[in-house]
Amino acid sequence: MIFSKQFFLGIALVAGAGLTLQAQHRPIPKAPAKAAAKTAADPALAASLTRGAVVYKNVCITCHQADGGGLPPINPPLIKTQYVLGDKARLSHIVLAGLAEPIEIDGEEYKQHMPAQAYLTDQQIADVLTYVRNSFGNKASAVQVAEVKAVRATLK
Repeated sequence: MIFSKQFFLGIALVAGAGLTLQAQHRPIPKAPAKAAAKTAADPALAASLTRGAVVYKNVCITCHQADGGGLPPINPPLIKTQYVLGDKARLSHIVLAGLAEPIEIDGEEYKQHMPAQAYLTDQQIADVLTYVRNSFGNKASAVQVAEVKAVRATLK
């Protein structure tokens, strides 16, 4: 005998299983008005953040996750760390040359090798780093294409 989904839904409702037809979604957090106002006032920053989000989703998300939390103890988080919020040249260097040595973040050691992403353009690297430095609760200055280009020149 074949039963339909409607049959089982009807049985569950009659039996008092308490099913609802409402979607069970977590609320989407709203961006702070201050951040939205800043990007609205600076269209170049807004464009960089948009492009950087695309690069992040295509290149970085697998290891660093959608929330920037990484995969402890394998891949490090990008949330409020000195690596992300500190020296932009060092951060650009990590993306361009990769990172082979272990790093410690908040007392946790991360040993996973990060491969070089030097195939990305200077613009893509500047955008993704600007995105990371201003996402996941981070707040830091934008990375400029010229800054990435200067670091790339030291690697040749």
